Amino acid sequence: MSAPHGVGRTLWSAAFDLDSTLFKNNSFDPARSFSTRRPMDRPITIDPLGNHHWDAVRSIYSQGIATGNATFQQAAPDWKEWDAGQLRACRMVARSEHEVVGWAALSSVSSRPVYRGVAEVSIYVSEAVRGCGIGARLMARLIVESEAEDIWTLQAGIFPENAASIKLHTKVDSGWSALVHDWDP
Repeated sequence: MSAPHGVGRTLWSAAFDLDSTLFKNNSFDPARSFSTRRPMDRPITIDPLGNHHWDAVRSIYSQGIATGNATFQQAAPDWKEWDAGQLRACRMVARSEHEVVGWAALSSVSSRPVYRGVAEVSIYVSEAVRGCGIGARLMARLIVESEAEDIWTLQAGIFPENAASIKLHTKVDSGWSALVHDWDP
């Protein structure tokens, strides 16, 4: 019997402390700042994630699992299990026209009251549009919404092979978060 997928890997970790005094500049354009490909030629909207999005969200999650670089999960859970594991606030989908092309959510890192303002980030983007700035748009909205929910630290555990995720989180951790307050993708 082989070890579960990803076991034995070292995770790269990022944690960002959210300080509302840093979020002042509205000129942030994440599609240009983080993109390695051309920006989407269709408008992207960010909407609250609901159970009616689950088929598309699960499909994108499964694509991430298939890379071997996104999670220790070996299969996407059903809605009930996923829903129970995520915070109620700060769940969102990125849509291009009517198609869900990405999603983001936060999960609690601990049930202890002292960690009530700390959450773990999950951002997944459809393989068809990776590198087009969707992850950056989701991250920007996630930062703003998490701050409104009194979440002061976002953290992520990332496989070292997941270069795109490391790039996104490193740029946020290096000061891009100072540019996203009041930015509305």
